[in-house]
Amino acid sequence: MQHLSRSITALELEDVPRQISADAPTGPAQPLGVRTEAAAVVASHNADEVDQQARFPFEAFEAIRTERLLGIMLPAKLGGEGASLAAIVNICYRLGQACASTAMIYAMHQSCVACVLRHAQDSAWQQAFLRRIASEQLLLASSTTEGQTGGNLRSSSAPIERSVEGIQLGRDASVISYGAYADAILATARRSSTAAPSDQVLVAFEKNDYNLEATVSWDTLGMRGTSSCGFHLRAAGHEDQILPEAYDKIHPQTMVPVSHLTWASTWTGIAAAAVERARAFVRRSARQSNGTLPAGAAHVTKALSTLHSLCGLISSSLHAYAQHADDFRGLMSLEFQSMINLTKVEASEMAVSIVMEAWRACGLVGYRNDSEFSIGRNLRDVLSAPIMISNDRILANTANSALLAAAPSMISG
Repeated sequence: MQHLSRSITALELEDVPRQISADAPTGPAQPLGVRTEAAAVVASHNADEVDQQARFPFEAFEAIRTERLLGIMLPAKLGGEGASLAAIVNICYRLGQACASTAMIYAMHQSCVACVLRHAQDSAWQQAFLRRIASEQLLLASSTTEGQTGGNLRSSSAPIERSVEGIQLGRDASVISYGAYADAILATARRSSTAAPSDQVLVAFEKNDYNLEATVSWDTLGMRGTSSCGFHLRAAGHEDQILPEAYDKIHPQTMVPVSHLTWASTWTGIAAAAVERARAFVRRSARQSNGTLPAGAAHVTKALSTLHSLCGLISSSLHAYAQHADDFRGLMSLEFQSMINLTKVEASEMAVSIVMEAWRACGLVGYRNDSEFSIGRNLRDVLSAPIMISNDRILANTANSALLAAAPSMISG
């Protein structure tokens, strides 16, 4: 028992990971961490109200815009800072500790930015759009889910219609997260009315290009501030607003890996906040009991250990993506696609496990909503992780790949 107590005490004194990846340059004056922290403080201050009222985190995104964090991924020639995906992942992690909804919205926005940046090619309209994201701090949302196709992002029902006036799109969008508050929406669609459902394009519509008619409200257990309502989307624009590359390249090369890595870092941030709260509870309880640890203290050990493992998993997947960034064959390989999809599955399940361990460490005070050590919001938010693009769907889709893949021949080297 004494050995266990010493182990727990040592882990209690160890901080939760400050960031997921160390490979995250922040510029010569290193201002990015300071700006992220400023936004996180605002997000944290308003997180309870955002959750209770199920409202968009206005204050947090005012701070994010003030700190000019929406366009940092863009290169300097487009008005950005050339921030790496590692830097974006760390921002999502920190925001996740402060307010899960804020972090998830930021993650989804950056996935959209990455898609346009990587696949705009030399389109003059797309390049101008990217400059506006940086200069005006535009918030991008995505519409990839339709009523008939559900979570199958590689199938679209609604087609792009063409006329002498330009292009039009009308769709039953069962979910557009923060759609009512975005400055632009990236929507998938069939290439034309005669195209197959899998022959898709990605098109960028600015706010004055579309109308949203609310169809489904958003009253959920957690992630309440993402305002992921359903809409009838009616949009019009011109051909240049369609990204030059087909969605069958955009989806595996950029949308999936960037989304899964930024989502995973958000969930890890939620888990880290829960662990930090559990550690604070254990320390206080020990002080009040002359050093005697509470009954659930051993759960802190397990939670912190799993948290470090989760950070390592995301960091490893992040480096694998960076290595394949310019390798089309590598990105499209069964090995890479299975790895990045399973990163999402593992991260979502590990994050839930971590929060549950932290909750058990706190016991009843963690269960209470009126306690300073409440884990309630963390738990409700992180429970969205396994069903946000269902783990069951991902595992079913990767089953064939798993059958073709051999077990590793060695652990290292």
